[in-house]
Formats: sequence, structure tokens, C-alpha cells
Amino acid sequence: MKDNNNIFMLKVLSLSTISTLYALIFIGGYVNASGVGLSCPDWPLCPAGLIPLEEFIIEYFHRTIAATTGLLVIITMIFTLKSRVATRGMKTASIIASIAVVGQIILGGIVIVERLHATLVTIHLGLGLILFSMTLIMVVSAFKLSEDKTIRTVSQL
Repeated sequence: MKDNNNIFMLKVLSLSTISTLYALIFIGGYVNASGVGLSCPDWPLCPAGLIPLEEFIIEYFHRTIAATTGLLVIITMIFTLKSRVATRGMKTASIIASIAVVGQIILGGIVIVERLHATLVTIHLGLGLILFSMTLIMVVSAFKLSEDKTIRTVSQL
């Protein structure tokens, strides 16, 4: 029964993480395409502090979703590493995802400080794709756990 709870939590955490990450990538694309990437020229907070002025709202929203995504990636990694049902591949993907999310946060700050230098923006996107790939591996692995467990249970009968 405890394994089923672990599998359920791995599914919920990994799905929540990839959903939030997808939203972040979508919003990041909008921020880039609409040209509001420097509407909030300071990092990590906008000039008004925690409560953004109206002209900073899109960029501030992007940063808020980025912080939420970062927390979810790290929480998912911690849960995955502590889980005895998670596979080695899932644990490895969660570690790489956590390293990538920390890199994304640091790189996002550098992108703002360097005023959206094209090379840095491209690296930021590339690292985001690695992060998405590792998160997708975690989702697929979590859903395969229940299939593997069902197969084992049926074969034991």
C-alpha cells in the first residue's frame, strides 16, 4: 500500500512540475516575442519590490511562475530521491532537472543584467529544453512504475 502512495505522489509531483514548467516556457516565449523582457530591468525584483507596478506585470508573472517551477522541481527531486520505488533513471533525471533549474534561475538573472544578449537568451532556451526533457522523463517513469508493479503483481499470481 505504501508503494502505491509513493507512486501516486511521484505522478502528482511530476505532472504538476511539468505542467507548471510548460506554462513557464509558454509565458517566457510571450515575454520574448512581445518585447517586454526588460520591462522590469532589475533582478530578482522589479523596482517597486514585491508588488509590481502595472507595467512590470507580465515579466513579474514570468518570474513568479519561474520561482514556483523551481520549487516544484526541487521538491520533486527530494521526493524522488527518498522514494524506494523510483527508478535510477528517474532519480538521475530529477538531479539533472534540479541542476538545470538552478542554472536557469542564475542564467535568467544574467540575461536581465546583460540586457537580453542574444547568445544568453539562446542558452537560456536550450537549458530550458534540457529541463523540460528531464521533467518529461520523470513523468514517463512515474507512470511506468504503476505498469511495472501491475505486471509484477500479475506475474506473481
